Amino acid sequence: MNSERVILHCSFLIIHSIMADLLGVGTRVKHPAYGDGVIVKVNVAAYQVSFLTYGMKNVGKEYDKWTIVEKVEPEGGVTFNDAEKALLKILRVYNGVNEEVEIASKYVGGKMVLHPKDEDLKAKEIPLDTFFHKLVMVRDRLRVMEQRINSSGLEEAEKVNLQQYITRIYGSLTTFNVLFSDKEQSFKGESKS
Repeated sequence: MNSERVILHCSFLIIHSIMADLLGVGTRVKHPAYGDGVIVKVNVAAYQVSFLTYGMKNVGKEYDKWTIVEKVEPEGGVTFNDAEKALLKILRVYNGVNEEVEIASKYVGGKMVLHPKDEDLKAKEIPLDTFFHKLVMVRDRLRVMEQRINSSGLEEAEKVNLQQYITRIYGSLTTFNVLFSDKEQSFKGESKS
């Protein structure tokens, strides 16, 4: 098992452990300060709980001082495949894993030929493997730029504006998606509605 698979497997075990501790909508609880309540919504970091006496309160998922009166399992599970995809995406963003991006087999060893209009000039041949490698580098740098925009201190409207430009850039590069062996790794532009 290579190191990336070991990391993913360990991460899946952690996710599975976290999922086992999660409470689902409908779980009845007894809070030391708020009394009896029912979980009505599960958010990213907290449960939204309706307490009989105190109404709606948000309680952090890590909170462990209450008593679980009746546990309801959370809806939907995390499959290994889902966890693997999510973790690869996270690790890729933070350069924890160098993702192997393969060129489609029919283009391996191929070449791109640029013919100038003037027939007296020599054509330029570029190995497709080289061109594909440069294309993947552009894609990866766009992803890093996207992450930097998202984590920047810019106003939300400015972030959205910059994200739209990046999406349009991806859209301009979709012509080259035929070169990707795995379509999940290719460019995705604006969807046609």
